[in-house]
Amino acid sequence: MHKGGGEMGKKIIYLFALVLLVGGCASVQPVQKGNLTAGMAKTKIIKGVSSQNDILEVFGAPNIVTKNKSGNEVWTYDKASVETGTSSVYGTILLVGGAGSRSATSSSTFTLMIEFDDQNIVKDFSYRAASF
Repeated sequence: MHKGGGEMGKKIIYLFALVLLVGGCASVQPVQKGNLTAGMAKTKIIKGVSSQNDILEVFGAPNIVTKNKSGNEVWTYDKASVETGTSSVYGTILLVGGAGSRSATSSSTFTLMIEFDDQNIVKDFSYRAASF
């Protein structure tokens, strides 16, 4: 009996360690991408004031970093999401019940481009949102 109790204790310890490991990994995921909206861009990005550090705090790391023809750094953020929903259709035909379901998928994208000056301050920004 004593041996079985020790195995159960080990299982509990392993389970606890696994929960800590998974929980620790989950906390590393970037939360900032949820901030990638037109409203956040309008309220948090101030031309001539916001720095690269300010942008990193709000939106996290950009998806793409490039330089434009003027030599200014441009950060691009892209977010795409897909939503799937189902709706049920019910009908009765001559006392015989009929039912079916229909699936619908919608996609949306949001792209934010921020241009910085030579002092790493926001010079200009633009965004584009599309749903289809």
